[in-house]
Amino acid sequence: MNWTLKYLPDALDDLKKLGGSVCPQVFKGIVKVQQNPLPRARGGYGEPLGNKRGNNLTGLYKIKFRSIGVRAVYALEETNSTMTIIVISLRADNEVYKVAEHRREKHEL
Repeated sequence: MNWTLKYLPDALDDLKKLGGSVCPQVFKGIVKVQQNPLPRARGGYGEPLGNKRGNNLTGLYKIKFRSIGVRAVYALEETNSTMTIIVISLRADNEVYKVAEHRREKHEL
């Protein structure tokens, strides 16, 4: 079952900033996870986030692109099977998680 995929406008900007060779890899990974973004404990691909160094990300999930050092953070709305990409960024200094918390609050996710 494919979930509906949405991007926050800021996340689309993040994707554009990644560059030509990285963008297709990230997009391909997101589409794969879109098939079943539920947590691994429920048979999906999602990696649940909790508190990350003072950032409360409980209820959000991440996709790790290890070889390129990129993380994508997303939220799920199970009632209408929607996966919303919040941020796509380099993992450096956990900045991606700070941005995710800020955008989550801003967009009330």
